Amino acid sequence: MTPQRVTLITLGVADLAAARAFYARLGWQEHAQSQETVAFFQINGMVFGLFGRDDLATDQGRKGAVLGTGAITLAQNFATEAEVDAAFAAALTAGATALKAPEKVFWGGYSGYWADPDGHVWEVAMNPFWPLEADGSLHLPE
Repeated sequence: MTPQRVTLITLGVADLAAARAFYARLGWQEHAQSQETVAFFQINGMVFGLFGRDDLATDQGRKGAVLGTGAITLAQNFATEAEVDAAFAAALTAGATALKAPEKVFWGGYSGYWADPDGHVWEVAMNPFWPLEADGSLHLPE
């Protein structure tokens, strides 16, 4: 077993149809494995999912639990500041809420934050110390 890995990230959403539409506007394509109650997207060696909050709480064995948002940040790294700006603008055009416009940051990179319609926070960033692979995947340098 490889203990240090993540293979699936699932976000609980208030309205699955609205969340599907938002991520489609971002250009994300649902996988054929999606079902009526859950949406799946294949991303760089892992899967991203959307699941109704109530259904997710039930699936977790916590029926009736109120699931929150915002205590985690998902991030997309890009090779240039211009790509960060373009990704931020595309998210806003798709219906995201701007939290912090991209700007140069104290650690030497460039980043901004937006929230999807359910309040899930995404960072878009360029880190000059973390070069990206050709497919956009990230491997920390030694």
